[in-house]
Amino acid sequence: MNRIFLTLLTFLLTISVWSQDDDPNMMRLYEVYTYIDRMYVDDVPNKKISEAAIVSMLEELDPHSTYIPASDVEQANERLNGSFVGVGIRFNILKDTLLVVNPIPGGPSEKLGIRSGDQIIKVNGELIAGTGLKNSEVRELLLGEKGSVVKVEIKRGNKDLIEYSITRDKIPVNSVVSAYMVDEEVGYIKLTNFSRTTEEEVDIAIKTLKKEGMKDLIFDLQGNGGGLLYAAKYVADEFLSDDKLIVYSEGRKQPRSVLKADKKGDFEKGRLVVLIDESSASASEILSGAIQDWDRGLVVGRRSFGKGLVQRPIELSDGSQLRLTIARYYTPSGRFIQKPYEDIAAYRNDYMERYLHGEMMHRDSIDLPDSLVHKTLIKERNVYGGGGIMPDVFVPLDTLEYSDYYKDLSRSGVINTFALEYANANRSSIKSKYESFEAFKAGFDIDQTFLDEFFEYAVAEDTSLTFVEEDFKTSEDLLKTRLKAMVAQNLWDYEAFYQIINVKNEIFMEGLKALKNDTYDNLELIEK
Repeated sequence: MNRIFLTLLTFLLTISVWSQDDDPNMMRLYEVYTYIDRMYVDDVPNKKISEAAIVSMLEELDPHSTYIPASDVEQANERLNGSFVGVGIRFNILKDTLLVVNPIPGGPSEKLGIRSGDQIIKVNGELIAGTGLKNSEVRELLLGEKGSVVKVEIKRGNKDLIEYSITRDKIPVNSVVSAYMVDEEVGYIKLTNFSRTTEEEVDIAIKTLKKEGMKDLIFDLQGNGGGLLYAAKYVADEFLSDDKLIVYSEGRKQPRSVLKADKKGDFEKGRLVVLIDESSASASEILSGAIQDWDRGLVVGRRSFGKGLVQRPIELSDGSQLRLTIARYYTPSGRFIQKPYEDIAAYRNDYMERYLHGEMMHRDSIDLPDSLVHKTLIKERNVYGGGGIMPDVFVPLDTLEYSDYYKDLSRSGVINTFALEYANANRSSIKSKYESFEAFKAGFDIDQTFLDEFFEYAVAEDTSLTFVEEDFKTSEDLLKTRLKAMVAQNLWDYEAFYQIINVKNEIFMEGLKALKNDTYDNLELIEK
């Protein structure tokens, strides 16, 4: 028997010693494994069946208890750890060639002089261009142990291949991807997840924006699926004064655990708008729920995902990991915001059900029974549990500019790939014409020549993407904005992308509007 199977049998045997009288189900499980190993007609794929058994057990519990094989643990933890070990590039596979989109600032590639637009042709002497390279294979080639060396050969323009020996190092994975001043008084921070580095990143972003004159803050959690519970606590502590309850949790085997604000935050006084949508989950809901319950700020957007369960990572003997749900968490007002999961299929199709039910378009389509009502802790406004955080200001999904042609272009990926190719081919001329991103933002236009080149490219990539004039007129402004934002992203990174694309984000615009009219200052008058 292999080591994994022996480990599992030892574990099951140990369980059976103390549980066989109390729980015959565990004994039956042990018996099945034993008979399979002793009597099955062919060699037993012990690893395969043991992992299948673990996955099946967890699926019977809840949608968020998961098993991660040892080979996937490192990658799964990267976003939570806020770093990984590699060569330090943001890449894309373009025309079957590995293209450096941006070297990560401070990383080993940037320090060696590797540039945006460089094409990596060989890795450790092996040709990788034109071989059908996949993203997963790039990770295997470029990630590795800290201090190890990988040799790459790079094509830059028409010159001969340039060889670099890159010493792998720790590379940050930023959770704050954009922080900028919207105008002279309003700052904006985009947070994509909650990791071990989030507290420091948010702290730096707030301090920087305050130095630039920020009085009001828009904190964007749209699409943020969560992360570490303690990271959410630390961010909430930036906004809430000392001793205010942020979140509490408890479970069958877990005593009640309480997290409170316990330090002087950097933004406890200014006006705060938190943006959420249907993909904001877990730690995002802890943060937005605490802000809402204490009437500290205005929550703007659409009803959040609805994940109120806490997972603990448990290391298993072979290096694999179990993320087991151990508790439920509650917002300061006592709200449990986990949506029902008795029907797993319905749980996974919840987005579509919300859309078909009209919830994305009309607040009145959302079922908010009186049994789920709670009161905020200062102004005693009605807020609701049972299925996510309901925003103070509901923003319907804006589909007016979404023609079928635009949707087809988006789904095909040609907007992204064309913008990448255009930025790469015109990098020098754009950078020489526009000395800064601010100059680019103000002066770069998507003209007819650019559009003609894009439409020609789209059809060449996919003949079904033929130009539809009526649809183009509907989506023209949206398409131009998206193309400009993507070009900016490939030249300056994500911060530039959000500065351009946010004008087309209906939730962001409504949040900004709330700061400019009477909505924010009359929070208690908002209909709940």
